[in-house]
Amino acid sequence: MSLSVGIVGLPNVGKSTLFNALSSKQAEAANYAFCTIDPNVGVVPVPDPRFDKLVELYKPDSVVPASVDFVDIAGLVKGASKGEGRGNAFLANVRDCDAIAHVVRCFEDDNIMHVDGRVDPVADIETINTELILRDLEQVQKRLDRARRAAKGNDKDAKLMVGLCERLEAALNEGQRARLVDIDVDREGEALRELQLITTKPMFYIANVGEGQLDGVDGDPLVAKVRSVAEAEGSELNVICAAIEAEIMQLADEERSDFLESVGLTEPSLNHVIRTGYALLNLITFFTAGKKEVRAWTIQRGDRAPRAAGKIHTDFERGFIRAEVIWWEDLIELGSEAACRSAGKLSTEGKDYVVRDGDVVHFRFNV
Repeated sequence: MSLSVGIVGLPNVGKSTLFNALSSKQAEAANYAFCTIDPNVGVVPVPDPRFDKLVELYKPDSVVPASVDFVDIAGLVKGASKGEGRGNAFLANVRDCDAIAHVVRCFEDDNIMHVDGRVDPVADIETINTELILRDLEQVQKRLDRARRAAKGNDKDAKLMVGLCERLEAALNEGQRARLVDIDVDREGEALRELQLITTKPMFYIANVGEGQLDGVDGDPLVAKVRSVAEAEGSELNVICAAIEAEIMQLADEERSDFLESVGLTEPSLNHVIRTGYALLNLITFFTAGKKEVRAWTIQRGDRAPRAAGKIHTDFERGFIRAEVIWWEDLIELGSEAACRSAGKLSTEGKDYVVRDGDVVHFRFNV
């Protein structure tokens, strides 16, 4: 199953424009609230210079980069947790995602209405976060009532759920996200997953600025407000101009570098957004490479070799014998697997090997 990042924010902050730039799918972008009703999903390749160098080396018949699903979720508004603005459906879409990209409007434009009639990034963030917290609080309180009834019969699992829900309820009532509540992962991890709380999901902020702000984002007062919130939460912040990014994606490859230079960018800011989403999900990439195909495989950080092999095929994990591993830079520098083997740069690893971000791997198996 694909891992996904949900793009959330108030209406008319640039979510669909960002999605259009991220994805080859074109979500409708229009100047009115609730333009997006059903979530649009785009499979977005992860920019990776290591993958590009391997493709250049092997000139393979086919290439498959790593990817992340980005989901364009319609704008949330105050009262969404109570059903305002189709809030119930929208919040359910957020709950189905693995991580959240919170787009915040940091540009002034009289031609684009703001749902609250003013541009105030901190107030916008508070509106969205409050609605997410309120939805989780409702979920926790419902589950707490059921757990308390079951706990009267000395149900150990119910008692554990009561303790967890009571701590979550207290934190959420104080306006804290569930992610900040200390839990015993071994004892309570499964119970927490059962709750499917939105505010347990990792989140990062995207400050959407106007073209004229790009040269001075470091000192921009609206961006500074978002940065202050992000730093206080320990969250990542990406600053982009979604309108410019959408323009860049419409250009032919040979025209993009000139355009980027003209607006003072070395690469599309979207690349940072994609990498942030990928990293937020605690994902890393290993590669398989040859003349037939160069492919990037996505695994969780800390996965061992047999589990990584299972990403290719379940038989690889079931019949795992060993992994032959080359560090990607060594392969690029020496130019071939044979040269790496001769130089002692190819290692043979067993079942306990933790795959690194950037390994080029050939698995040996027998079923």
